[in-house]
Amino acid sequence: MNSSAEDRTADALPADYEGLRALQAEFRRYQNAAFPYRSPRFFALELAGETGELANLEKKAWKGRKVRDEDFADESADVCIALLNFANSRAIDLAAAVGKKMKKIDDRRREEMDAARLPEDAAP
Repeated sequence: MNSSAEDRTADALPADYEGLRALQAEFRRYQNAAFPYRSPRFFALELAGETGELANLEKKAWKGRKVRDEDFADESADVCIALLNFANSRAIDLAAAVGKKMKKIDDRRREEMDAARLPEDAAP
């Protein structure tokens, strides 16, 4: 079986990540104009804290407590902002990094699908 003929999931990958690149550039301009220099360590810790706050909301929801949708949206925005700030502080091109990572993930997914299709007695 030809996995490429059967598997159209890769077609769902974004054609490019230029929107992310443009967003990151807008954040960089704002960050440089509005805030004093902060080290990558500061932004890494900020990102960890914001991610923890988002995870805590999920834990509350999992335990049956009411969490407002706007709280999830607010914390998700905080995580996104912190990630963009961190990437900018490290001069990371998120568009390139995400594109590279998505290709790697999809390649691995295809390899796993192909391996699952092999007959049991066939050697990989």
